[in-house]
Amino acid sequence: MSLMANHLSQTFGALADPVRRAILARLKHGPAMVGDLAEPFDISLPAISRHLKVLAEAGLIERERRGQQCVCSLKVTGLQSAADWIEHMRRFWSDRLDALEDHLNEEKGAYHGRAKPKGRRRRR
Repeated sequence: MSLMANHLSQTFGALADPVRRAILARLKHGPAMVGDLAEPFDISLPAISRHLKVLAEAGLIERERRGQQCVCSLKVTGLQSAADWIEHMRRFWSDRLDALEDHLNEEKGAYHGRAKPKGRRRRR
């Protein structure tokens, strides 16, 4: 697997969990300490730390030690590769659907003015 594919897998894997998405949503308002991030969840601090590790390994957050505290913040470029991939796929499928629409319009135009071929009829 290429480095880019591996990074995308890590990013989408990190985003697959609702707790991690909630942590990212909280961090969009600014940096937060681990304890503050853990507060709304009914899970242990070690479990929150594992979620933060996954987010950090995926390049979505940065963790900084300030004395005994660990402060987390969003990594601005963290989602860029995923956003680029999604945009590439959106353009690909948009182009494919446009080509299908053109083809169907051509087929429709080919029958314009002529009777359409009859299909098989069902017996009742």
